[in-house]
Amino acid sequence: MSSAVPRPTDYRAEIDGLRAFAVLSVVLYHAFPTGLTGGFIGVDVFFVISGYLITSHIFIGLDEGRFSFANFFGRRIRRIFPALVLVMAVSLIFGWFALLAEEFQQLGKHVASGAAFIVNFILVGESGYFDAAADTKPMLHLWSLAVEEQFYIVWPLVLWLAWRLHISLLAITLLVAAASFYFNLRYVATNPTGVFFWPYGRFWELLSGSALAWLMLYKRDALDRAKAGVHAVIGRMIPLGMPAARTALVDNAMGLGGLCLLIYGFVGITSEVPFPSAWALIPVCGAILIIAAGSTAWSNRLFMMNPVAVWFGLISYPLYLWHWPLLSFIQIVESGEPPTGMQGLPRSSWRLALRG
Repeated sequence: MSSAVPRPTDYRAEIDGLRAFAVLSVVLYHAFPTGLTGGFIGVDVFFVISGYLITSHIFIGLDEGRFSFANFFGRRIRRIFPALVLVMAVSLIFGWFALLAEEFQQLGKHVASGAAFIVNFILVGESGYFDAAADTKPMLHLWSLAVEEQFYIVWPLVLWLAWRLHISLLAITLLVAAASFYFNLRYVATNPTGVFFWPYGRFWELLSGSALAWLMLYKRDALDRAKAGVHAVIGRMIPLGMPAARTALVDNAMGLGGLCLLIYGFVGITSEVPFPSAWALIPVCGAILIIAAGSTAWSNRLFMMNPVAVWFGLISYPLYLWHWPLLSFIQIVESGEPPTGMQGLPRSSWRLALRG
């Protein structure tokens, strides 16, 4: 670990704006899958953000000697469970009246595995994320929350052990990330559903945010000097025409480059390509560039830090939790043909009759 003292992580509005881009892309993809073909990559952006923020807090806690597993998991429980339990309870109540017996049984299994954060493993044996059957699984979207929580169970312990043994936190982060990325590339063709849902092929995305957190905390001065050097070289080659901060050109280029990568991913990636695979580098690198650019980049100020984007970012978690069950239940209730003798009844009525 570097001997540099990490700086406390202040609130960063551009990260909330990035959350807004991530959650809205997922919602729009689920609502209009042919309109925003790559909207599902918003989940990958969430992974980078989570890895960056959570690992930053762990690094600071370790350096200051106040990291506690009890406090860490207590905060996670208080943040995650209230909204999650509400969504699950409402889904079960609605499902009792609207679903057939087999559908309700499956919903119960997914609620239980979702609460235990293992639903991603359950889904691997059922169908892929892009299969038609996925539309009838109201808890399908909890796979990403499961991956995050599995990461949070393992990663703090790994970092704590590395810190106690005086092992470089950056080295262990890069090593695990490389192993995860290799698993992703190695098996995405032969087991695409498993690689999509399992944490082994996803941890590298969260660890990309972890590596950025290490650099921003311990090597911030070196990064700023490197940015200033590039800024000075470009300034000598191309007259800037007006005074600018010594890292302005690089920050603006990083912010705009990250935004362009995300836009390309949203419209250029489709469910037909193997994913995550190397395609996931597009949203991951885009998110890293936007976070690293910070609040001084004009694209971040314009697109990420405006009040609308920040507001959507602040409600991103409940919005993500609620949107898919609503869309899924609509699909379930409005699909299928009524049995003989019940053709004149509304779908909700004959489904309830069969349920009874």
